[in-house]
Amino acid sequence: MLPADWIEHRRPDDREPVGWIRPDGDDWVAVSLLGRALTGPVDWAVAEEALEETGLSWMADAWMLERDDDEPLRVRLVEVTPDRVVVQTDDFGAIDAPVERFELPWPAPDGLRPRRDGDPDGWVVLAG
Repeated sequence: MLPADWIEHRRPDDREPVGWIRPDGDDWVAVSLLGRALTGPVDWAVAEEALEETGLSWMADAWMLERDDDEPLRVRLVEVTPDRVVVQTDDFGAIDAPVERFELPWPAPDGLRPRRDGDPDGWVVLAG
């Protein structure tokens, strides 16, 4: 649930929400739509700048979903709200590819992370 003292921040150009700014003592912390801190305690202008620089482009990126019982999965974000985060296995743009969806809590768990060098890229079918 979204804390009552978090203040929604929207991009100035199109008023699209890009996150929140939450109080931290006399300072402020920029928080992404995934509910993750983007900054430590900073002044208001720095928090706004961090949210605007981060924007929404990261939502189109491939992510990795770490799983305790299996290999990490390459996923795409489908829905991000203060109620839940929904991801699905990457379909690589194919409209007929089978996908599996996962509903995660919000804020997003640490097991949902950006891709790193060395992560499976999804393009290697057979190696050997």
